[in-house]
Amino acid sequence: MKRFDLHRAYSVARKEVMHILRDPFTLALALGLPVMLVTFFGYAIDFEVRDIKLAVSDMDQGPAARRLKEIFTSSGYFVPVEAGSGAVGMLDSGRAAAALFIEPGFSRTVMGGAPVTAQFVMDGSDNSKAAAVMGYLPGIQRAAALKLGGTAPAEAFSLETRFLYNPELNSRWFTIPGLAAIIIGLLAILMTALTVAREWENGSMELLLATPVRPLEIIAGKLAPYALLVLAGVFFVYLSARFVFGVPFAGSHLLFLLACLLYVVAALSQGLFISVATRQQQIAMQFSIISGLLPSLLLSGFIFPIESMPPFFHYFTMLLPPRWFMEAARGIFLKGATMQELAVPLLALAALSAALLVLAMKKFKTDLEP
Repeated sequence: MKRFDLHRAYSVARKEVMHILRDPFTLALALGLPVMLVTFFGYAIDFEVRDIKLAVSDMDQGPAARRLKEIFTSSGYFVPVEAGSGAVGMLDSGRAAAALFIEPGFSRTVMGGAPVTAQFVMDGSDNSKAAAVMGYLPGIQRAAALKLGGTAPAEAFSLETRFLYNPELNSRWFTIPGLAAIIIGLLAILMTALTVAREWENGSMELLLATPVRPLEIIAGKLAPYALLVLAGVFFVYLSARFVFGVPFAGSHLLFLLACLLYVVAALSQGLFISVATRQQQIAMQFSIISGLLPSLLLSGFIFPIESMPPFFHYFTMLLPPRWFMEAARGIFLKGATMQELAVPLLALAALSAALLVLAMKKFKTDLEP
């Protein structure tokens, strides 16, 4: 039985490197596209809700009412617009996301020292925006109590809150590592699937298999250059995260490299399996996007917390490499997590990478080895 020959695998890898160097599109795709997409979507995706159009129905027009409107403006979250009696209509038409109703006699009641109320109405059709806005209201209420009445509301105790790892709650610190995981994983799947599928279509794969090179050596020779190319893309994404968006890096670079390597191997193996199963570039691209983009975007914890998912999906995400790499990348970037603290995500990545690689090799051998 023939053993794995490193020299033959190296020959296949060298051939693949020459092909990559002759193809500027592949180089641009691997090195430029991740940085461009991370930069573009890094600025576009922001979970912080700002500039909320606030329709104000001020039936009082007194000094206290003006101060209340100033409090909403100075918060930095709201853009008040005088609506008069048309505040409800602005909510119905979508021209405003919230409305503030100030009844007649508001200022006179404040000057008399009596309790006073104002009604705040929120459009609940967008529940994520509504939840964020409701989080702003307690601070605005305390500011109004101080500015209008001169006293803070009585509390039985004071709860002091401090945010670790992201003191300013900067959403880009949270989104950039997640975006990198999605884009790098999809790119690795696409590059392998399309490149190998193209060889099936051109007939060069059959010619390669007619040589003494074994299928396992072909797989190693083809995956190694793309693994290095994708890791180079990871390096440029890291530079973009650190110096364009100012995302802190509190952990170990070697640990991050290990997590990236395990994740890239899993993605490349998935792409190889798709290429062997489809053998057509168009179908390979469709399967790559369906199996690479949608699960990593929706089921990896990038947008929706995994803890909030139904039990079935909570366990199903354990089969997805992006879920574990997302956890490892955010832990290393923001928390400075150690090997022991990331043992579960790293072991899960290693197991999934090995499983996908074995599955791809088995499919490759079953279909082609004489």
